[in-house]
Amino acid sequence: MNGQVAAAYVVPGLPHPLLAPEASPAWRKLRGAYARVAAEIEATDADLILYFSTQWLSVLGYLFQADPEPGWTLVDHNWHEFGAMKYKMRVDTEFASAYAREVKAMGHYAREVNYEGFPIDTGVVVAQALLNPSNRFPAAMVSCNMYAEKQETLSIGQAAVRALEKTGKRAIVVCVTGLSNRFEVEEIDPLDDKLSSLKDDEWNRKILEILGEGRLEDVSEVMREFSRQANADMGGRGIWWLNGLCGKHNDFSGRVFEYQPIWGTGAALAGLYPKRAIRPVPGWVNDEADLVERFVGAGVKAKASDSSAARPVAGEAVIENRRDEASRGEGPPSGVVRAEKAPEPVGPYPHARRVGDFLFLSGCGPRKPGTKIIPGVVIDAEGNVVAHDAEAQTRSVLENIKAILEEAGAAIEDVVDVQVFLTDMKRDFAIFNKVYGEYFTKSGPTRTTVEVGSLPTPIAVELKVTAYLGPRSRAGAR
Repeated sequence: MNGQVAAAYVVPGLPHPLLAPEASPAWRKLRGAYARVAAEIEATDADLILYFSTQWLSVLGYLFQADPEPGWTLVDHNWHEFGAMKYKMRVDTEFASAYAREVKAMGHYAREVNYEGFPIDTGVVVAQALLNPSNRFPAAMVSCNMYAEKQETLSIGQAAVRALEKTGKRAIVVCVTGLSNRFEVEEIDPLDDKLSSLKDDEWNRKILEILGEGRLEDVSEVMREFSRQANADMGGRGIWWLNGLCGKHNDFSGRVFEYQPIWGTGAALAGLYPKRAIRPVPGWVNDEADLVERFVGAGVKAKASDSSAARPVAGEAVIENRRDEASRGEGPPSGVVRAEKAPEPVGPYPHARRVGDFLFLSGCGPRKPGTKIIPGVVIDAEGNVVAHDAEAQTRSVLENIKAILEEAGAAIEDVVDVQVFLTDMKRDFAIFNKVYGEYFTKSGPTRTTVEVGSLPTPIAVELKVTAYLGPRSRAGAR
């Protein structure tokens, strides 16, 4: 069949089936399934394999591997006891540049990385080693933006198929992602590996049943609920990207090769085979118009006359609801919030965006508004950060968040979910937690705290929050 996609696959990216298949019957079965997928790929006429891995995370925009022959020895930071993974790949740099251009044209930050030793993530290394060990097919890969929401991720997928068409190439598309992502937190005997949660297992099987029927769009639509119920790997971003690339439809034949646990998580290999040619969707450059129409649209107008759901007038002044102008390219997209009293974003993104009754804030750091000053940072003569004050930075971050919320007509009490990124969990968590408790109580928002290797600027704390602006009770919140 003609078209830009020969076939698409969902595969797991943990190293166990590659490095230790004999340690567990489950891992051995996954290794066998990888071999069956590799045989299918070998029989195609594809020009390249395009990878999207939920383990290659980016914070600012999107990265594209542009080294023509990246090679290194990788030791996974979580599973180092299983040994090293040596790799040498062949990369399609022409396609990498074309894909980066498409993403830049959408207004996102995009960068091609091409220097010796730039780390390729475990997910791509594992998939490449098991699916394309001889490097018959050149590879291409794009990072997973950990801040991007559904509509943006869909659009990044669609940008890939535009790049394929413009370069005249046909791809095998590989989404490297897990299903449920709830790891066993203590040592286990690999022989006894099983799903850590019966509910996760039930949800995984539901997702695989739908994928097996070729209903990719339907799987994409339930990813948010799947994430809430079974802690989907990176919130389902891999599936969103794949669905956007394939044009948001269910017109596939599907096949589930295998489903097994890896250290308590859900790992599966599934194939999707287009029943019609996959080509760019005409007129789809960015999915924001669709977002507005489906989730805001007339619903916002109706609520404007409902005094019980109305927000303060001051907030409405800074939310630029200019859908008609945005659709003509004459103004910012609907719901964008720009806060004068918060530090300027360090990339091409707004302080926040309102969608219906929800307000989504971009990741927020401690920088002082109107300056480049970062509280509590000690820098030596060569510009290196030698110390930081976690308490000062945490307090500054929360004050910046308050400023953004207030300019959007919201308050700290409206926050329903917080994602926390610390560069030094062991040193800073207790201090962070103490300051955080001055702003929120145990009955406040849900929270997830993770340690990251670095943040885009020399900061030690960053928060990303979601607020609910509809009818609510503030009981228990400060």
